[in-house]
Amino acid sequence: MAQPIVHWEMAVGDAKKLQSFYAEMFDWTVDANNPMEYGMVNTGGNGSVDGGIFPAGDHPKRVTLYVAVPDLQAALDKAERLGGKTLMPPTEIPEGNVTLALFADPEGTVFGLIKG
Repeated sequence: MAQPIVHWEMAVGDAKKLQSFYAEMFDWTVDANNPMEYGMVNTGGNGSVDGGIFPAGDHPKRVTLYVAVPDLQAALDKAERLGGKTLMPPTEIPEGNVTLALFADPEGTVFGLIKG
């Protein structure tokens, strides 16, 4: 069975500025009322995928798509068998009640996984 994209996020330089930009640009609702300034984005469309916009800090600016998988470690192991590389092992984010991981494909493109 195919595994769906369930979330996206943008790591940016000026999170407040870009949260406002994308909210106005696409009429999205952005809620960054949390200690991490992680802007939860509600795109509002039927069947749409919501996401997040947050400060990259010292990390590279990027856009990441997240796919729901039943077993994060099994998916990371599969990515490595196929030539990818684990960037972040399964990690629980308590504030968001989510467990996620990151890997790079064989060309270095970063992709995210969410337990689901």
